[in-house]
Amino acid sequence: MGKGGNQGEGSTECKTPMPTFRWEEIQKHNLRTDRWLVIDRKVYNVSKWSQRHPGGHRVIGHYSGEDATDAFRAFHLDLDFVGKFLKPLLIGELAPEEPSLDRGKSSQITEDFRALKKTAEDMNLFKTNHLFFFLLLCHIIVMESIAWLTLSHFGNGWIPTLITSFILTTSQAQAGWLQHDYGHLSVYKKSIWNHIVHKFVIGHLKGASANWWNHRHFQHHAKPNIFHKDPDIKSRHLFVLGEWQPLEYGKKKLNYLPYNHQHEYFFLSEYEYQKSSAVLSPRCAHLPHFLPHPSQRGKLAVCLLKRRVPAASLCKLVWTRYLPLDFQTPDCQAALQVATSSFTSDRPSALSAVGPPLLIPVYFQYQIIKTMIVRRDWVDLAWSISYYVRFFYTYIPFYGILGALVFLNFIRFLESHWFVWVTQMNHIVMEIDLDHYRDWFSSQLAATCNVEQSFFNDWFCGHLNFQIEHHLFPTMPRHNLHKIAPLVKSLCTKHGIKYQEKSLLRALLDIVRSLKKSGELWLDAYLHK
Repeated sequence: MGKGGNQGEGSTECKTPMPTFRWEEIQKHNLRTDRWLVIDRKVYNVSKWSQRHPGGHRVIGHYSGEDATDAFRAFHLDLDFVGKFLKPLLIGELAPEEPSLDRGKSSQITEDFRALKKTAEDMNLFKTNHLFFFLLLCHIIVMESIAWLTLSHFGNGWIPTLITSFILTTSQAQAGWLQHDYGHLSVYKKSIWNHIVHKFVIGHLKGASANWWNHRHFQHHAKPNIFHKDPDIKSRHLFVLGEWQPLEYGKKKLNYLPYNHQHEYFFLSEYEYQKSSAVLSPRCAHLPHFLPHPSQRGKLAVCLLKRRVPAASLCKLVWTRYLPLDFQTPDCQAALQVATSSFTSDRPSALSAVGPPLLIPVYFQYQIIKTMIVRRDWVDLAWSISYYVRFFYTYIPFYGILGALVFLNFIRFLESHWFVWVTQMNHIVMEIDLDHYRDWFSSQLAATCNVEQSFFNDWFCGHLNFQIEHHLFPTMPRHNLHKIAPLVKSLCTKHGIKYQEKSLLRALLDIVRSLKKSGELWLDAYLHK
């Protein structure tokens, strides 16, 4: 699934009959050090070579032990060229009696989808309008110029600064959508030109890393909304998503945060969750030494889950309201003090990088810089440095070094809101679960939905309002996605698959509704299961 190497574990020539394998055997080879996959009924051993894969070893690993034909075709432009690097990895083929797809994946849906892709090719929907992308690049550069001219003409007062901030936020968001196009190889016929321009846009215009983005984003496309495979839903205990995760967290009594309020702290950069507060902590449901009766523990838990109770008041609250008189002794009071400290002291003093505000300026920025240094990706690092040199050279004369740094992070703070809301409205509201090993078409429809088309929606979302079509055909230029949409809808109707499309406002509100629903599932499982 790439072009990074020309030697592998298989044999290049087979003068004897090619070995055949059953799916039962192939599915055993899905470990980090032992990876087989199937493309067009041919079996490939990519165990060692996956480490040299340009898209990263994880995206290949996600298809270990299963058919990867449609993913392989979706991610690569020149299949004949890439096929040359597969030949040394070939070790056999599926046994004649074995189906082409594993785990009962629908052969009819797959056949119809491949016919649909052929129709798209015949309609020239993979052909790029280069003027479209040139104008997109120009309007980003124009906004960068207007931002500088605004400060040059009006000075660095509050109003010009705010105006400039919004202009640069817009240019950064649009540059993000543009780098996405080049990263998906959807502009030029030759992959090399896409890679070059991608490094320029994401590196020089945004200060990020092309390789970091590739390794992360293609995993998302390969297995969208699949736990342990899609990095976009690795919430690192900040949120519980979908239905499976909140139930698991609830049953295991995991309460890193008050997830029943995640739809509220999603909006905040620093959720007011101090060590000195027993904020909404359901661990109070487990104080058997002080509240031996389940009804008492449940009553206390519900009380604390509904409102914030300062730690200083918590002991008094339990002492006067919930402890029977027999338990109101100095020893019990001391033990209760220890218990309340135990479930408040392990909370962070201030929760950062939660929700939209700080994703880009804190978490992503840290991950990007760390990845470039650890992997010694000096080319991407040089492109990234060129962005910061240009930015500070431009704005230090107006604000000084510290002021320019604050100005930069304020822009990223604003952009982070834009990015998170647009990218999550298509996914977080959909099915989020363990891998059910569906066919390519069904898996993408289960994890994505669309937002209605309009000139503003197309521009504001970078055409990611056509998320379904983009996920099905990631190399299709975005200006053609609306043309294939009616055919995708027809195919969904034929097979009884739900095709979701909604207004922009509803899509944004559904994020909050989804988080609230998942939080309620967690709370119910925590208290009752």
